[in-house]
Amino acid sequence: MNFSELFKLSGLLGRFSPDGKCLASCVQYRLVVRDVNTLQILQLYTCLDQIQYIEWSSDSLFILCAMYKRGIVQVWSLEQPDWHCKIDEGSAGLVASCWSPDGRHILNTTEFHLRITVWSLCTKSVSYIKYPKACQQGIAFTKDGRYMAVAERRDCKDFISIFVCSDWQLLRHFDTETQDLFGIEWAPNGCVLAVWDTCLEYKVLLYSLDGRLLSTYRAYEWSLGVKSIAWSPSSQFLAIGSYDEKVRILNHVTWKKITEFEHPATVANTKTIVYKEVEKSPSVETERLSFPPTRALASSLFSTESKYDISQVPVSLQYIKPVADRANPKMGIGMLAFSPDNCFLATKNDNIPNAVWIWDIQKLKLFVVLEQLCAIQSFQWDPRQPRLAVCTGNSKVYLWSPAGCVSVQVPMEGDFQIVSLSWHSSGDSMALLSKDNFCLCYLEREEV
Repeated sequence: MNFSELFKLSGLLGRFSPDGKCLASCVQYRLVVRDVNTLQILQLYTCLDQIQYIEWSSDSLFILCAMYKRGIVQVWSLEQPDWHCKIDEGSAGLVASCWSPDGRHILNTTEFHLRITVWSLCTKSVSYIKYPKACQQGIAFTKDGRYMAVAERRDCKDFISIFVCSDWQLLRHFDTETQDLFGIEWAPNGCVLAVWDTCLEYKVLLYSLDGRLLSTYRAYEWSLGVKSIAWSPSSQFLAIGSYDEKVRILNHVTWKKITEFEHPATVANTKTIVYKEVEKSPSVETERLSFPPTRALASSLFSTESKYDISQVPVSLQYIKPVADRANPKMGIGMLAFSPDNCFLATKNDNIPNAVWIWDIQKLKLFVVLEQLCAIQSFQWDPRQPRLAVCTGNSKVYLWSPAGCVSVQVPMEGDFQIVSLSWHSSGDSMALLSKDNFCLCYLEREEV
C-alpha cells in the first residue's frame, strides 16, 4: 500500500471524476483539478467566494461549485478552461445545488425552499418547480437518469412529483400518506420509490413509477422511527435502520419483513468473528536514538501502531447510553451500506459508536464485528469487490475483506486525522480526507 504526499483541502471537498481520470479538490475559493495517476495539476480555477459544495457532471466535462452564502453557482469546463458560467440566484438565495443526470442542467433550490430552478447550460432556458419540501433527501434521480422524483409540501400536505428528465415534463403528481415526509430514494432498477416519514412516525411507503402505493411498512408505533435507509444494488432488499437499534430487511416481492438484525452490546454467537483493534507501542532500536531525534524518528516514536486481535466470544462492546432529553439523540442505526456484490451489509449502531457490524446477506446472519479504539467516522465499500474501508478520526485506515482485517498507519508527519474517505471507481485507490488535508492511498490488487 502506497500513499501520496498531503495536499491542502477545505470543507472535505475532494471528489473523483465519474470517469476516474481526475480528482477535484477545494482550498477556500480555489478549485484544483489533478490527474489521478500523476497528481499533477491540470487546471486551477478561482471562484468568487469560499466554495461550499462541488459536484462533477456525469460525463466528467464540467464541475459545479456552489457558494451558498453568496447565492452563486459557478461552472467550469475541463475541455475549454476559458469558458465559464455563473448562475446568480439573487435575493432568492441558495441552499442546495446539483447536476441533472445529463450533465447539462443545474437544479438550484432557493432559500426557504420556495422553488427549484432548472438552468440549462445548452439553451440557457430556465424552468421552475414550485413548493419543494425542506427535508433531508427531497430530490431523487433514477440510476438510468430518466426520471426525477421531487418531494413537495403544499397546503400542509406532502406530495411527490415525478418528472421526465429529458424535457422536464411532469409525468405523475400524487399525495403521500405521510405526516411529515423526511426522504425519498429510488431502487437501483428505477421501478420503486421508497418514501419515509419523520422519525416521530415509523412509516415507509413504496410507490411505483406511476404513483401507485405498492406497500406500507410500519414496525412499531409511539416511539422514534426510521433513521436510515439503503437499497441493495440488485433492488431485491430494502434495509431500514431504526432508532430501536435494529435493521429490518424487506423483500421486493411482498415488501414484507424477511428478517431483522439486532445490535446488542454483547456479541454471544460463537460463529461471529470479532476483530478487536489493539494498540502496540512501536519498537525503537536504542542505538538509533539520537537526541534530539530526527523528525521522522520522532513521529514514529510517538505514533502508536495498532493491529487486530480476534476476540473470544462472548464479547462486550462499549455501549453509550443516549441523553434522552436532547434532540437527535446518538442512538439507533445511523449508517447502512450494502457491498456492490450484494453479499454483505455494513451497519453502525450509534449507541455502540466504536463498532462496525458486517452481515452476511445470503445467510441473513451476523458475520463479523470490527471493534475499533475510536468512534467510527465513515465507512465505504470498494466499488469492485467486497472490501470495506473504515476511518475513525485518527491517522489510520482500516480494511476488511472476507479474507481478514488490516490496520494501516498513514506515514505522514504531523497530525492527519482521517474523517472521511472515498474510493476511486477502479477500487485501486482511495482519497483519505481530513479537515485541512487529503492524500491518496494506492492499493495493490491482491491486498488484504
